[in-house]
Amino acid sequence: MQTEMVQTTEKIGPVKNMEGKYLTFELAGEEYGVEILKVKEIIGIMNITSIPQTPAFVKGVINLRGKVIPVIDLRMKFGMNTQDYNERTCIIVVDINNMVTGIVVDSVSEVLNIKEEEIEETPSFGVKLYTEYILGMAKVKGQVKILLDIDKVLTSSDVSLLNIMGE
Repeated sequence: MQTEMVQTTEKIGPVKNMEGKYLTFELAGEEYGVEILKVKEIIGIMNITSIPQTPAFVKGVINLRGKVIPVIDLRMKFGMNTQDYNERTCIIVVDINNMVTGIVVDSVSEVLNIKEEEIEETPSFGVKLYTEYILGMAKVKGQVKILLDIDKVLTSSDVSLLNIMGE
């Protein structure tokens, strides 16, 4: 008896339309983008109160108009070399899994309207690299922008920790 293997190229579940407006920012010389609808505001770097016994990428909390907001350093979360904050360093206040969080970035670039044909799927880097937080790669103005799914940048345990910090 001979069994026949059928290979399918069909994707499971709906394919998300990634076209839209993205706020782009720089981290370690690379350009990233996050959906503009996730962005609440952009503020300059300010005094961050550190919280003991938190992961290194958790910088602490800020008081933003009377509300305590946890802040993470995206460079550290992504395992990049750290650098001193300067006048271009910003905190992008975003909605991550329905929780307001600040993310520290090197600088904010611009808001881009990225069309579907400019976006490619995330390349496969093998099974050992976790790239679930990357929506895709956008080719805009001759440059590649890494589009982030900000809801997947943090793990569920990261989110739980930040929820406790923001209370």
